[in-house]
Amino acid sequence: MNPPENILLIRLKSIGDVVLTLPAVHAVRDHFQSSKITYLTSRENAPLLRGFSNIDEVIPLDRAAFQSGNLKTACATTVKLLRDLRRRKFSLAIDFQGYGETEFFSWWSGAPERWGCVYRPSRGWFYTRGVRRNNDIPIADWNLSLLRQCGFRVGEIRNEYALPEDALAEARKFFAANHLAENRPTLFLQPFTSSPWKNWPLENFYELARHFHSRGTQIVFGGGPSERAALEPAQGMGFIVAAGTPLLVSAGLMKLSTIVVGGVTGLLHLAVAMQKRVVMLVGPAHEPGFPYQHHDWGITPSTGENVSEIKIGAVIEACAGAFSEPGIIASH
Repeated sequence: MNPPENILLIRLKSIGDVVLTLPAVHAVRDHFQSSKITYLTSRENAPLLRGFSNIDEVIPLDRAAFQSGNLKTACATTVKLLRDLRRRKFSLAIDFQGYGETEFFSWWSGAPERWGCVYRPSRGWFYTRGVRRNNDIPIADWNLSLLRQCGFRVGEIRNEYALPEDALAEARKFFAANHLAENRPTLFLQPFTSSPWKNWPLENFYELARHFHSRGTQIVFGGGPSERAALEPAQGMGFIVAAGTPLLVSAGLMKLSTIVVGGVTGLLHLAVAMQKRVVMLVGPAHEPGFPYQHHDWGITPSTGENVSEIKIGAVIEACAGAFSEPGIIASH
């Protein structure tokens, strides 16, 4: 196909799945170097895309307007979005989500070429090239597979997130305000995920923190605003709690840390994309959410399938091994 002038990429949610489109976004830019690339995502994820260096523009979708129950607000939001999509005259739309609404948005954009993943036979009618989703393939690899099956020749695979400088500056202010030294080994702990069944027991994180703190490692607990209360015991133990900081500032804190530990969650995938060493707690063992391109950074239960069955000793050993890797402290 001729190089399109204007490309629309679509992935509405969630944080981790948006991050895992990064290799595909880089591939699209490599393939179409002079095209304008616009990304449609949920409003809450729009700040995250500031670190997608190959994106030219973001269209934020206010999904909260549809959930508010206010028909007038929902209709006004819909009309504004549809007008915005149509007036941009897209040449190519690529839907990495494959929902009914995202398929519709790709069609409504007016792009003559529309590619997307298809979850069931009743879907995909609005695409010019619909590819059946293979759930056995990790999401990032599936996004690249979609491009290949639509005619791309994907070269070097890059999973690179460019943290905005202002976010890193705010993270440095947090370090200074909490008497954290950037040149000391630091463990960033992310105890919570979007699903309770993916959470490692909180008391295990406390034990992990005590173990490494006693050996001179700085400890930072991350989390969302709603998780700050749950982490009050961590503050009582003298650990630094960063729960509630903006997403990109949390990313900056991970950037300044040496190792990031947590379950299968968007923040951990973001850390991997920033080239940070992570220890990801994965359960069950067949969970496709291992650190992208670093399967060996994931820990699974030695017996059973629940993440809660991962032994504290195994995590301590994995973190100790990560700290001892050549250049890990120097790179921090």
